[in-house]
Amino acid sequence: MMVDNELIEHMANPHNYGRLENPDAIGIGENPENGEKVIIYLEVKEEDDRKRIEEIRFEAIACMTTVVAGSIITHEAEKIDFEKAEELIAVTLGMLENYPPDQAACSEMVAVALKAAMDSYEAKKEHPDLPAIVYKIEQSCVPEPIPNPLENEKEPEQ
Repeated sequence: MMVDNELIEHMANPHNYGRLENPDAIGIGENPENGEKVIIYLEVKEEDDRKRIEEIRFEAIACMTTVVAGSIITHEAEKIDFEKAEELIAVTLGMLENYPPDQAACSEMVAVALKAAMDSYEAKKEHPDLPAIVYKIEQSCVPEPIPNPLENEKEPEQ
């Protein structure tokens, strides 16, 4: 019952939805098959050679499932260091291996957008004018067609 209430909360009131005014980095996750995108904005704080996600926001041009995944993942990523965020990404992508591609695509798009934002932050140190890094997802949001068993039947001989 707790999971259902939490999902409903993320649907009704997505956490961290919107844009940061002056982000330190922007990353984009994109589905090349249908044009859906997730944009993640990061404000990063560095202390003692550790980079921490101080603030995170996201926007999505995608379905509600993607918005819910964005809400959950960004909620988990806020206030953690890059090392823990890498673990969050790895765990998320690992869990998605057990789901059909059309169900995994939405969460994958958010996870790769977070990775792109973190990589953008690092790349901006050498290339300050870099606008954003874009990573494309591997899963397909388009379900595979269900085979028609009648297609393989032979015509009755006359």
